[in-house]
Amino acid sequence: MTDQHTTHKALILAARSGVMMAALAAAGVAHASRCTDLIAAFGSQLAGVQCFESTDLTTNNTLTTPANNTLAGLPVGAFTPTTDRGVIAPSAGHRTPITKAVPGIQLDARIAGDPTGEARFLLRLPDDWNGRLVVAGASGTRSEFNGDFAWSDYVVQEGYAYASQNKGVLNLRIISLTGAGGPSDCRLNPSSPVYVHFYDDDPGQQFTRWREYMIAAAKLAREGVEARYGHKPRYTYAVGTSNGGYQVRRAIETAPGLFDGGVDWEGTFVDAVAPNLLTDLPAAVLNFPDYVSSGYSASSTAAKNIRAAGYPPDLTIPITTGTLSLWGTYSASFWEVTFCQWQKRLDPTYDTYGAGAGTYNYVARLSVSDVGEQLSDFATTGRIQRPLITLAGTMDGLLPIDRHARAYARKVRAQEGDDSSPPYRLYEVQNGNHIETYKDTFSQLELIEPHAQHAFDLLVQHVENGAALPPDQCIPRGGAIADVPAQSGHCAALLAP
Repeated sequence: MTDQHTTHKALILAARSGVMMAALAAAGVAHASRCTDLIAAFGSQLAGVQCFESTDLTTNNTLTTPANNTLAGLPVGAFTPTTDRGVIAPSAGHRTPITKAVPGIQLDARIAGDPTGEARFLLRLPDDWNGRLVVAGASGTRSEFNGDFAWSDYVVQEGYAYASQNKGVLNLRIISLTGAGGPSDCRLNPSSPVYVHFYDDDPGQQFTRWREYMIAAAKLAREGVEARYGHKPRYTYAVGTSNGGYQVRRAIETAPGLFDGGVDWEGTFVDAVAPNLLTDLPAAVLNFPDYVSSGYSASSTAAKNIRAAGYPPDLTIPITTGTLSLWGTYSASFWEVTFCQWQKRLDPTYDTYGAGAGTYNYVARLSVSDVGEQLSDFATTGRIQRPLITLAGTMDGLLPIDRHARAYARKVRAQEGDDSSPPYRLYEVQNGNHIETYKDTFSQLELIEPHAQHAFDLLVQHVENGAALPPDQCIPRGGAIADVPAQSGHCAALLAP
């Protein structure tokens, strides 16, 4: 999915590259030796390297995450680190607590071997290293800084080296502010005049690259760790959210020599057999206007059709200008634009706005396009080769839990053999949803981030000390992952009071 939780204002912010680059240069000049050695160890594998000695690798340090639009030569929207780190994390006050400074080295660069010139790599090496490495996926089309709040702040304080990447692709570029887009462009939502072009709809940006660059980042990070500390990490873990969770799954399925285990938070399920994003999103796009016209009636045919496509119940709040709706926030930020982005990549001959996003028929398109083969090329298999934990919210309005988290769990279970199979766990967060900040508006929702971080700690204890992983369970509102859960297996209802 795209995770395009982006306002028009964010898209047109002016670049602030001069201040940031000057600060990085000053930091690099002050202590160049360790960066010089690190850069030399990578040789020709990296290009456009920015490396500096950091007084603090957490986001308390303003240099840790660059400002938006600070890569020279790129249009506004292509590189948006500051926006990206807030996409998967809760609002300020609910994020990872930062209790100490973490001095070390930070390196950010382009991966030189990428023929598109877009693949990027981030590495953070704390001085007080615990001998372990975490490699993060990136949600949507976000940058290598996507996990700074949700993952990096958590693990670097514990002494982990941290690496991330951008799936080999930049974010987007603005095509028009007045409602004029080309055949490969997408509007931000059904009522927006803004058209953008996603870089991953460009030639050479097949979604198969997402797995490749998760693995490339792990290999690069292991080299960087060895250059800095004198030996490879004792353990390497994969973490990621949304499309980054998909990257974790593919890493655990295909690269057991690099990863010892993984945590995927709301990972995207990919399969050529329905249901998938291209079968579910059109129903939401098609029926939402009629649902609004019904007065947001939960008993309307439109509402029933949306729920039948797997989506959780809507939440509504009366306001002076009408009704605030959870489905409405997803409609405005995700449903149509995510469908468009995937359809342009996987079935580009379909006329998105002429034939209609809401009337797209995936099954019918199988006989007139290669969309099925395109999905098969990067499908998740469920054949995990290392321990894996999935966290998912029952109120996810973009990747509905039964069509994504539970679907992947079913696929893993179908592949399991004898007792030697790596353990897999699905921890469902009652009332959790895809976007943590939506809890600020809809109080019934619950945060997933603290449970994902707890699951990471449980995974580490399992891998390194043989501790048993708690069973599959429904984490109740206000609760935590439990060794003896009150409700094993799936949550009984998608929405709990």
